[in-house]
Amino acid sequence: MTPKEKAIELIDKYINLYPSYIVMFQGDFDKAKKDIKQGALIAVDEILKVAFYATDEIYNHYLEVKQEIEKL
Repeated sequence: MTPKEKAIELIDKYINLYPSYIVMFQGDFDKAKKDIKQGALIAVDEILKVAFYATDEIYNHYLEVKQEIEKL
């Protein structure tokens, strides 16, 4: 899975986990998107803490995932 695909997958998981959260903002999708991205970034930061002890390939992959989430 490419870093971009993984970033989209993480964002989609948060959206599917909290659909009522998006409705709560009554169309303020920018606010909801910002919060969802923040949740995904927290998850990736936690992965990076563990991946630091893994191979450079895995660590670098998740650094790229983080960059892709920030672009979304």
